[in-house]
Amino acid sequence: MAAVLADWRSAPISEPLRATLGLVRTLTLEPDSLARGDLEAVRAAGASEEAILDAIYICGAFSILTRIADAFGAVPVSELLAPELRAGHASAFLARGYAPPPAR
Repeated sequence: MAAVLADWRSAPISEPLRATLGLVRTLTLEPDSLARGDLEAVRAAGASEEAILDAIYICGAFSILTRIADAFGAVPVSELLAPELRAGHASAFLARGYAPPPAR
């Protein structure tokens, strides 16, 4: 998890996950540049249609929630929780099944 947060491009993760994270990055930061070829690249890397749709839905939901929180002046979680507590939450998510798919 730390490696992904530090640099998802070089983290030791599966290629389908790496390609999906690239898609999510584009969708988040450069949505107008998203093209059919971006989706084809994720498919070619081995991501399933279900994984691609899940990533798009989750990205959209987080984008909406972030905008609502910003509009109401919510304090970012990073300011509320100590780093070790945030790390504990990440471990809990991973333990409950929020793990990346195994490498193919």
